Amino acid sequence: MGWITVIFFTLLTRTESENQTCKVIGRTGFMEFSKEGDLMIGGVFSMTSTRKLVDNNYQKFPYSYCIKWNDRELRFARTMIFTVGEINRDATLLPGVSLGYRVYNGCGSENLILAAVEAVNGEDSRGCSDKIQAVIGHSSSGVSTAINRMLSPLSIPQVSHLSTCACLSDKRQYPTFFRTVPSDRFQIAGLVQLMKYFDWRWLGIIYSPGLYSEEGTTDFVKYAKKEGICVEYRLPYSKTSKKKFIAITAMLRESSSKVILMFMSFSDAKSFLAKIEAYNITGKQWVGSESWITQADLASVDTKHILHGAIGFALPQALKPSDEPQSDIIKAFWEKFFDCSFSPSNTSTMCTGTEDLRTVSNDYTDVAFFREENNVYKAVYLVAYALHALLKCENGSNPTTVLEHIKYVNFTTVNGANVFFDENGDSIAQYDLVNWQMKDDGSVDIVNIGQYDTSFPEGERFKLKKDTKIVWGGNSNEVPRSVCREPCPPGTRKAINKNKPVCCFDCFECPEGTISNQTNSPHCLICPPEFWPNKKRDRCLLKPTEYLSYKEIMGALLTGFGLIGVFLSLLISIIFLTHKETPIVRANNSELTFGITFVLCISCVLGKTIVVLMAFRATLPGSNVMKWFGPAQQRLSVLTFTLIQVGICILWLTINPPFPRMNMKYYKEKIILECAFGSAVGFWAVLGYIGLLAVLCFILAFLARKLPDSFNEAKLITFSMLIFCAVWIAFIPAYVSSPGKFTVAVEIFAILASSFGLLVCIFVPKCYIIIFRPQQNSKKHLMGKIPPRTL
Repeated sequence: MGWITVIFFTLLTRTESENQTCKVIGRTGFMEFSKEGDLMIGGVFSMTSTRKLVDNNYQKFPYSYCIKWNDRELRFARTMIFTVGEINRDATLLPGVSLGYRVYNGCGSENLILAAVEAVNGEDSRGCSDKIQAVIGHSSSGVSTAINRMLSPLSIPQVSHLSTCACLSDKRQYPTFFRTVPSDRFQIAGLVQLMKYFDWRWLGIIYSPGLYSEEGTTDFVKYAKKEGICVEYRLPYSKTSKKKFIAITAMLRESSSKVILMFMSFSDAKSFLAKIEAYNITGKQWVGSESWITQADLASVDTKHILHGAIGFALPQALKPSDEPQSDIIKAFWEKFFDCSFSPSNTSTMCTGTEDLRTVSNDYTDVAFFREENNVYKAVYLVAYALHALLKCENGSNPTTVLEHIKYVNFTTVNGANVFFDENGDSIAQYDLVNWQMKDDGSVDIVNIGQYDTSFPEGERFKLKKDTKIVWGGNSNEVPRSVCREPCPPGTRKAINKNKPVCCFDCFECPEGTISNQTNSPHCLICPPEFWPNKKRDRCLLKPTEYLSYKEIMGALLTGFGLIGVFLSLLISIIFLTHKETPIVRANNSELTFGITFVLCISCVLGKTIVVLMAFRATLPGSNVMKWFGPAQQRLSVLTFTLIQVGICILWLTINPPFPRMNMKYYKEKIILECAFGSAVGFWAVLGYIGLLAVLCFILAFLARKLPDSFNEAKLITFSMLIFCAVWIAFIPAYVSSPGKFTVAVEIFAILASSFGLLVCIFVPKCYIIIFRPQQNSKKHLMGKIPPRTL
């Protein structure tokens, strides 16, 4: 900082040599700095910010004077003066033409407008009126709107360095307004992307009165809503309203949002922080607008619990010192800095000009970054390049004005910044994302942690620096969470509650058979027919296929019984083959015993029943029926009955045969592998024919129930047919109502039960006689003496 001391001392001694005129602030004059040139530009700044009214008891014309210096605005004015000097030293820009300036000061909006009027109609030090080519300023959006309404009818361009209100982009209202600071719509877009990046969907806003804050807050809410970001509250702050401040503190304590956007001007932010520091408001992440986020003098030990970890977008930094001569106003600042006086005084010591500026810390001496000053620097160069283009085509056939040329200016400053305008008069938007990292002594390091640059494609504009430490608000070691409702997890759907903000949605579990595999999914998706959701309902899984398997208990039992039946059939066959010459086997009608299907089997049983009846009728005197139902007729009857069933089956298999089918309707969560009928008529025709033969066999056997006890074939057939019919009559409702694999199990059970009924009732008693009662296995015992009976 030693070079600043040398510069100030040199400037104080070189004032007269530069013929720099300084006029004392009065009731009619607002010009503070001026330097004559061939072409003149004006500047309007608020180098003083507090007024005091002198009413003269209203006996004379009242007037006001300013009593407080604005360090930052003075720095803007000095940047303009420095830039004009740098341009005049450049032999390639405006060659042969000198650029002059008139810098005007005013405190209060009405004085600033009067200062702008004076800039347009002002006179130089010789009393000659020179028209200014452009006006630089003002910092306030509200003041800039008023100034431009006055300048636009005169076609005088206005270039602001800090008026960010998006409303100024409206060329119908402000046709001659340009700015080197990005419009608030870019800052707002960056803030929305910041909230979106860190998933801050639920926040509060505190703003101050004025065009900058009110318009900015309104636009932020509008753009945030499009991105699904909700505002819990939006409260205005006023320096003079205690009621509004109490409402703010109450809301900060009660609100559930963790993120607070403080969209205020610098002066309002300073006032608000001075009041809020006394309240124990903790656990909040503060986000600042560019107007105050880089103002390090807001930091103190008392505001550490509030501002520690604050983040926000700031104008890009650029280092550029000043070496232009200073005016007498600098003496006032010097006297303020060091509490001394350049004129003899009884109340303060004399200023020597050698005081050490390194001991002073305020807005004016803070030259670390020059963020806003860089915009002043670009604004002056912008006007110079427009004038340069105007002079180059001065003798052309189409004379133009500086206003028309300024629209198309495109240049790069010595700092590497590219300057040009879009159709709204807005320059390219570049911001640094800064983070407040406060120390124990109350000082702060404002660290650059990222960037937002609208020159990049959409989606690549917001970037965080890698390996950069970020300090979070609320003493948090990780990114704070600020949502009204946590995102709906996969397996649920998001439903908007009409009585709440869109961020305060409800989450409902997906209905049966549907899934959602994303967070905050508005709809649940139906799984394909062969799939079913898992328990979390976030994935569709292939449905398990159910069928009667040998590996499960039911399948194993049925298989076991089937094998037992096969074993018993083989055993009985062996017994009968071994004793085939015995009377009981010979009387068994072996021609009809072994069938391969139920029809064949029942046909055989039916034939056996007929043979029994015929045999006993043949014992009656004069009867010769047996010759009509001998072995050949018995085999023919079985063949005929069987061929009828074969015909039915052939028709069924030809017209509409059975086929394997995956049944996905009976159970929603699994697939039933089953054999479809194909033709229901064919299926029931086959069963019906079997049933018809079984009923006919049962009736005939029932009629033979009173035959002699020694020959019990008819009784055995009756019992077997009774079991057979009972099983298959019960089978029909059981088969129709049984689900899935139980349908097959019922069918197998019916087959086994009826088969065992035939096997046990007809053959087991005969095997018992053959093995355990061989004395009864004789023709004499079988025939016995039959008393005369009628059928």
